[in-house]
Amino acid sequence: MLIATWNINGVKARIDALTAWLDERKPDIACLQEIKSVDEGFPRAAIEALGYHVETHGQKGFNGVALLSRTAPDAVSRGLPGDESDEQSRYIEGLWTIGERRLRVASLYLPNGNPLGTEKFSYKLGWMDRLVAHAKARLAAEEEFVLAGDYNVIPQGEDARRPQAWVNDALFQPESRAGLRRLLNLGMIDALRATNDAPGVYTFWDYQAGSWPKNDGIRIDHLLLSPEAADRCRSVGVDSHVRGWEKPSDHVPVIVELAA
Repeated sequence: MLIATWNINGVKARIDALTAWLDERKPDIACLQEIKSVDEGFPRAAIEALGYHVETHGQKGFNGVALLSRTAPDAVSRGLPGDESDEQSRYIEGLWTIGERRLRVASLYLPNGNPLGTEKFSYKLGWMDRLVAHAKARLAAEEEFVLAGDYNVIPQGEDARRPQAWVNDALFQPESRAGLRRLLNLGMIDALRATNDAPGVYTFWDYQAGSWPKNDGIRIDHLLLSPEAADRCRSVGVDSHVRGWEKPSDHVPVIVELAA
């Protein structure tokens, strides 16, 4: 079973790249972020034509997350618990039954947090607090659980080509990195780092300053696995080649293979 995460950076603008990648990679579940579309405007027909079921939690012009899956989920929840006043569409979670197994997969788009010293950074940290609380509750069920998405957090220096360039950015602040470590300390496993400790593995390259040709990237898109999901982990990969396609997203897909 292949589970992927991809910040698509505007699904309507990238629909050709998305359908080409779905046809090439054929993930069982694909988690999208930054769809930048309301639910009724999502280009589902082109995706459904490839055999995928579509669930969205959209927002006009900003944010928005989606789950694309070969089989329809048994249940879907939208929005991260813990703050009923939060109107930003950043979290969607699906539950699937696979034989006698229960698999939960969430697509999340964690706030960027810039600029520092503003309410945007406070919102980021508060959102992370809520995510940690939610993950703790899910882990108590001892189910296969995958938290997939754009975390907007660079975990370590080796996750950036030039870490010094990010020291004043919300993505690399000690508080942001500590929030991610709190998830790992609960028992969630960073799927890529559990299988690959090499430097130079990135998932995002800015559109500016020739970042892609220079491989001046960062790793901010993560697949975190519960211990039950990690037990079934067979491989993890980054489809970096799609960054070189026409009209690319600035992010690329990250994929984990779980044993059936």
